Amino acid sequence: MINAIIVDDEPLAQDILETYLQKIPQIELVAKCDNAFEANDVLKAHDVDLMFLDINMPQLTGTEFLRGLKNPPVTIFTTAYPNYALDGFELNALDYLVKPISTDRFLQACNRAVEQVELRQKANAGEVEDGGPGFFFVKADKKLVRVNMDEIVYIEGLKDYVIIRMPNDRVITLQTMKSLDARLPDNTFQRIHRSYIVNLKRIEAVQGNMVEVKEKGKTTSLPVGKSYREVLAARIDEFKL
Repeated sequence: MINAIIVDDEPLAQDILETYLQKIPQIELVAKCDNAFEANDVLKAHDVDLMFLDINMPQLTGTEFLRGLKNPPVTIFTTAYPNYALDGFELNALDYLVKPISTDRFLQACNRAVEQVELRQKANAGEVEDGGPGFFFVKADKKLVRVNMDEIVYIEGLKDYVIIRMPNDRVITLQTMKSLDARLPDNTFQRIHRSYIVNLKRIEAVQGNMVEVKEKGKTTSLPVGKSYREVLAARIDEFKL
């Protein structure tokens, strides 16, 4: 079962989405929230897989709220304002539905959401190679470039860009580390610094506050930020003999 929440300051909009969701047996509505702060409390208290998120809300907009989440659920924007679509997709929202939302358009988005959530669940269970595609696409050089997850050595953040480094190649794409980190499977990738995400399978050695990986036939040392050291140590302990 997929747990979902609705975040919208309009009660009528909440009721319409709830009625639509009653037609989809794979999705269970666990909460309806009037604002982002209520939603944040629900996300802390429950395992939420899918979020239907309005944009124009008081105090904190939907885009601001999503941007501030470290590991957001699969998100579908539901809004009366089509001009925010670019912002929505830059935040890696799965879909962008403009009110009034038709039933067939809503069902289409939910079908995609169910597939995405199932892929995330398999990835977190260590089943990416068997149950998921094991790759994603990013925009680079004015085209969509395929990146195979098992080929990634590490990812480096440079302001609004990230560099995805592979043994003999690299891909530079315009997005944030936070957005990319949220889409990578937790069982394989670990944030070790505000500027670095490493593929745990590619770590050659750990020494002090540095991680060593192999890149283009040579050893590269990556720093481990102070706030990430305990988490990384715990992950390494999982593989100690």
